[in-house]
Amino acid sequence: MASSPSRREALFAALASGSLAALSADEAKPTDTRRASPRRYDFKKSINLWAFPYPSRMNLRECLQLAKEAGFDGIELNYDLENDLSPKADAAALRAIGKMAGEIGIAISGLCSFLFWPYSLTSNKPEERQRGAELAGKMLEAAHELGTENLLVVPGAVSIPWIKEHQPVPLADCDRRAREAIARMVPRAEKLGVYLNIENIFFNGYLLSPRDMIDFVDSFKSKQVKVHFDTGNIALFQQPRDWILALGSRIKNVHLKEFDTNGTDHSLASFRPLLDGSTDWPGVVEAFAATGYTGYLTFEYFHPFTHYPEALIWQTSDALDRILGRKK
Repeated sequence: MASSPSRREALFAALASGSLAALSADEAKPTDTRRASPRRYDFKKSINLWAFPYPSRMNLRECLQLAKEAGFDGIELNYDLENDLSPKADAAALRAIGKMAGEIGIAISGLCSFLFWPYSLTSNKPEERQRGAELAGKMLEAAHELGTENLLVVPGAVSIPWIKEHQPVPLADCDRRAREAIARMVPRAEKLGVYLNIENIFFNGYLLSPRDMIDFVDSFKSKQVKVHFDTGNIALFQQPRDWILALGSRIKNVHLKEFDTNGTDHSLASFRPLLDGSTDWPGVVEAFAATGYTGYLTFEYFHPFTHYPEALIWQTSDALDRILGRKK
C-alpha cells in the first residue's frame, strides 16, 4: 500500500497549485496599458541630434554610436553654419558621414535645420530671403550626399516670436513668397530624389490648419513635396491625431515632440522629454497606423541633459518601445 504524503509534501503541493493558479490568472489579465501599448506598431525609431550634447561633449561618431546602442533605427541630423554638416562640408565630407552611419548600422532618417528662422524664405528683407534660398539649396544637396531622402523645410513665417528683431510679414506676402521659394526647389528635389517635407509649426503664424497644409502641398503637383508632421508644434491648440488623419499619405516624416499644455510661455521649454507631457500617445500612433504610415518617428528635443546626457537617449528609447508596444 502506498504511503500517505508527508505534511511537507502536501504543503509543497498546495503551494505549487496556488502558484499555477496565480500564473493562470495573470495570463488571463489584459495588458496593463499604463506600462506599454497592448498593440505592437512597426514604425521606425529615430532621434534628433539636438538631444545629444553635440558638439560640446560628444563628436558626431559618438552620437551615432550611442543612438545605435540605445536601440534606434535612425538618427536625424541638423544642418548649421559651423559644424560637420554645414556649408563648410563638401560632397566628399558629407558622403563620408553617410558611410560612417552605414558602418555603425544606423540610418540617417532625415535632415533639418534652425537656419530657416534667421534666414526665412519669406522674410521682408530680400537679402535674408536670398541667403535662405541658398542655404536651402545646400541642404537639399547635403541630404542627397548623406543618403537620406528626407529634408525638413520650413516654408515661411508670418511671425518668429523668438527673434525679437523679426519684422512681421503680411500673410498674403508670406504665402506668395513661400510658394515661390518651394517651387524653385522642386525641380532639383525631383532630380535628386529628395523629399521637401513641409513642417507644421503653429508659432510661425502660417499654415495653421490641415486644410491650409493640404492646399499648400498639393499645389505643387509634385510627389517630392510632402509633409513633415510634428506632434508637438500644434498641441497647444489642436489635437495631433486630427492632423494625422486629415493629412494621410502626405506625411513623409514625423517628429514626436512631447508637449505640456500646462506650459503657456510659448517657448521651447514647453517641450518635454517623451511621456512627460499631455500628449495622447495611444491616439497618435493609432492615427498613424490608420493612415498606413510606416516611416520614422523621430524624437525631437532641444535640451541635452547637463549631467549624464546619455540618460536622455536611453530613456527616450525605452519610452518609444512602450509607445510602440515593443515592451510588455
